[in-house]
Amino acid sequence: MGMTLTEKILAAHAGLDRVGPGDLINAKVDIALGNDITAPISIEQFHKVGAEKVFDKSRVILVPDHFVPNKDIKSAMQAKMLREFAREQELEYFFDGGEMGVEHALLPEKGLVLPGDLVIGADSHTCTYGGLGAFATGVGSTDLAAAMITGEVWLKVPESMKFVYKGEVNRWVEAKDLILYTIGDIGVDGALYKAMEFTGPVIRELGMAGRLTMANMAIEAGGKNGIIAFDEITEEYVSTRAVREYTPLESDADAVYAEVKEYDVANIEPQVSFPHLPENAKGVSEVGDIPIDQVVIGSCTNGRIEDMRSAASLLMGNKVAKGTRLIVIPATPHVYRTAMNEGMFDIFLDAGAIISPPTCGPCLGGHMGVLAKGERAVATTNRNFVGRMGHPESEVYLASPAVAAASAILGKIGSPEVVS
Repeated sequence: MGMTLTEKILAAHAGLDRVGPGDLINAKVDIALGNDITAPISIEQFHKVGAEKVFDKSRVILVPDHFVPNKDIKSAMQAKMLREFAREQELEYFFDGGEMGVEHALLPEKGLVLPGDLVIGADSHTCTYGGLGAFATGVGSTDLAAAMITGEVWLKVPESMKFVYKGEVNRWVEAKDLILYTIGDIGVDGALYKAMEFTGPVIRELGMAGRLTMANMAIEAGGKNGIIAFDEITEEYVSTRAVREYTPLESDADAVYAEVKEYDVANIEPQVSFPHLPENAKGVSEVGDIPIDQVVIGSCTNGRIEDMRSAASLLMGNKVAKGTRLIVIPATPHVYRTAMNEGMFDIFLDAGAIISPPTCGPCLGGHMGVLAKGERAVATTNRNFVGRMGHPESEVYLASPAVAAASAILGKIGSPEVVS
C-alpha cells in the first residue's frame, strides 16, 4: 500500500520508512514561523524554560505583519519583543519595516519555504505553503516555542482527502472561487484534521498564486493542511528563489484516501461566501441586491501580484461607487513595487482606492479598515466570522479579487461580467 504526499513528507521528517493515518510522530521541522501576535507568547515560553539558543538561526523566522506599522502601544510592545529576540538570537530572517510583508506571501516569494518541507507556524494560515508541495500547518504558540528550541514537533498523521478538478474554467472564475465552492460543498468541518490534496487538470494549469490561495483556505474546511504536488510550474517558481536544496515528493498511485471528491469546474461561477461562515458560498448570480460599504483586496489569500492585476483589469477606467471605500493592500514590498511599476497604482488611485502598505490589518479587524456597526464589506480575505473585521454587527462577504473589484465599482455585490 502506497502513501499520500502528506504521509511521505511526514515519514521523511520523522526518519521513518512509512507512516499512516493516526500515527503519532516526532518530526524535524524545516521552518518555524511566528508573527507579532503569536510569537511574543512563544518568546516568553522560550525564556521561561531557560532556553538560550534557537535550534537553527536560519530556520526560525519572525514576521511582524498583523499590527504594523504599529497601531497602538500594545502592538508596538509586541513588535519590539520580536525585534529584540531576533537581535539576541541573530536570526537570519527577520522581516521588519520596509522588508516586511504578509508572512504567507513573503516566505514563498523569498524562497524560504520549499517543496517537501515540513513547516509549522503559529498562525492558522501557515497551510498556505502546501501550494508549493510542502506539509505546512498552524500550531499553538507553546508548540512553536518548543520547535524553536528543539527543531522538532509532535504530530498525529492526518487522513488525506483528494479533490480532483476537471473541465473548462469559466471566465472570471479564479482559484478563490474554486476553494470557496469546495468549502461550500463539504462545509467548514468537512475536512476536519485531514490533509486536503488538490489535483486534476485544472490544478495543473493553475499558476503558483492560485495554488497558494487554495492551500491557504484548507483550514477553513477544518483541514490540517492543504497540498498540491510538485510539477513544472512549482519548479519554475522555486528554482530561481530557493535558498537551499529541496526534495520534492509525490503521492503513490496506490495511496489510500479517506474520500475522493471530483468537480466539473464548468459548473462553477464566481463565488461569494455570505456571513458568518466560509461555507455559505453562493454563485454571484444568486446574490441579489446587497449594497456594501467597503471592499478590501489583499491578505495572505489574495494579495499577490496576480491578484492586483485581476483587480486592476476591472478598475481601469472605472470609479469606485460613491459611498463605498476600496482598500488595496499589496502583500509584500515586491508586489507593491511591481504593481506601482506596472502602472496599477495610477489605476487604483484614479478609481478612488486607498493603497495600503503590506499588512494583515483589516483581515482580523486589527487596523487599516475596521468595520463599524451595521457596515458590510466584500473582502478577498479568508474568514467572515462574527466580528472578524470589526464590530460584531458588521458583515463580511468573501470573494475573489475580480468579484471584489466589480463590487467596488457597483457599490453592491456584483459580477465582473457586469463591469468588464
